[in-house]
Parts: sequence; structure tokens; C-alpha cells
Amino acid sequence: MGYQLKNDHLIVDFAEQGFYQGKRFDWSGFITGVTLRQGNHSFCVPESLVPGLGTGGAGLCNEFGIADPIGYEDAKVGELFPKLGVGLLTRVDEEPYQFHKEYPLIPYRQEVTQESSSKLCFTVFPQECRGYAAQLEKQIHIEDNRLILDYTLHNEGSKTISTTEYNHNFLGIDQRGIGSGYTLKFPFELVPEVDEEGSMDSLLFQDSEVNWNDTQDSWFYFRLQGVGQANEPQGWIWDLYHHESRAGVREISIYPVDSIAVWGEKHVISPEIFIKLNVAPGDSYSWSRIYEFYTK
Repeated sequence: MGYQLKNDHLIVDFAEQGFYQGKRFDWSGFITGVTLRQGNHSFCVPESLVPGLGTGGAGLCNEFGIADPIGYEDAKVGELFPKLGVGLLTRVDEEPYQFHKEYPLIPYRQEVTQESSSKLCFTVFPQECRGYAAQLEKQIHIEDNRLILDYTLHNEGSKTISTTEYNHNFLGIDQRGIGSGYTLKFPFELVPEVDEEGSMDSLLFQDSEVNWNDTQDSWFYFRLQGVGQANEPQGWIWDLYHHESRAGVREISIYPVDSIAVWGEKHVISPEIFIKLNVAPGDSYSWSRIYEFYTK
């Protein structure tokens, strides 16, 4: 059985250590469920509703280096490179790194301690790899209707750690399918960029909002310009609300936003807020994410 945090407002469920053994998402602090007691609203869904499909993501799980893996470019075929929060992967060919590829893995040693009914602490221990070594600490706690994730990355190697990190946020309020019942808001005017024509046909962009004109029947993905304005006085980065459930979740973190993307499917919406990490040898860097769950 996994871990759980509880207070008068929230119940937060975590995957059991070893439940997720994929090569993509951070194994530590893998949140599979959040319940808002007022109204008994749920927020977390799996990446895929079909067992065995996708990369195993669910709920609130983070990833390092989706497009800029540490040490991959200068690794030779057969050599190891680090995937923070996961372990040491083996480069298998001359192709560019692909986050969904099944690279051979040597997992990092991890520990978890529960300090109280409202706080968990996770530690991912370093393992030296061609000059790279980092200890990742993650403290997760709840205060009222807020879920707070505090990260600290200690660079214990001889090379600078330069990469990105984000939380995937696999969200579907009360298991409601994605469509006209949802509104996703950002604190700036939206200028979406799309990679594939037709992937946003059901989406409606107006000022700072994304709405849906019908039920979403396929995947969608877009990136947002204007991220330099993402930390304005509103105090939130994004806000997802379902009108019939009258429930929502917003991220109210304050940290330097490197980029923003939104991915989704028929059952899931994933706002992805990226932070850029540049940590010199011997240095540490800390950042936090704060989620607020609410009803209207």
C-alpha cells in the first residue's frame, strides 16, 4: 500500500515505492490521487485509460530532461547517462534521446519518511556517472486546501547540471471527460503554437482562456508564448475549472517559468510548466509548486 496525506480539506494518495518503474517520470513522490473533502471531488487521472498504453504517468508526477537529458549528447553508445529521479540509463544508439524509449536502467536508491499525517519526505541518493551526481530531496505537505511540493537539488558531481523540470499534471475533475464543461485559464493573453494541424480543432482560445466547443475526441497539444508574463500579481500560473462539478484546481507557485505547454486527451488535461535548472558543482537549488483545490 502506498502513502497518504490527510487533513480536514484534502486526501492525497501516493503510489507505493516501486509501483512505477518507467524510464520517464521521477519515481519519488508519485501522486496518484487528490480528493477535496468538500464535495468529495477528485482530480487525478491516469495518462491512458487503456492498460499498457502510454508511458505510465498518472496524477501529479514530474520529469527531468524530457528534451535536454543530462549528459546524453556526449555519451557514447553503451555508456550511462543520468535521468534525475529515475536512475542511470544506457545510450543504445546514435539517435536523439526519446523520452518514451526503453533505455536499460540502473535505478537510484530512494527513501521515504512520513513526518506526520500531513507531510512526507523523499530522498533520491546520488550515483556518480561521468562527472554527474545529484541528490534530490522532495518534501510534500498539505496546508488547508493546498498541496505544497518543495524540491531541492544538490549537485554533488564535478559537472554542471543543466536541464529542465516540469510536473505533468494529469487532471480530470471528477473523472469528467474533456469538453465544453471545462475552462483552463492563464494570467496572460494566449498565443498558442501548434505542431500538427487539426490537433486543436475542438479548442477555443479567447484572451486568457481555453474552452472547448464540444467533447474532445482525440489528443491535443500546444505551447504558449508570453511566458515572461506568467508570474503576474494574480498569484497563479494556471487555473482549471469544471462548471458542472463546480470544482477546480490552480497552481499558485512563484518561480521562473521557462516555457509552458498543454497536452491532453479525451479524459485528461495536462498544463505543463517548465523550469530551467543550472546547478554548478557544489551548489544547490530549491523551488516549489503549490496547488490549490477549491469549489465554488
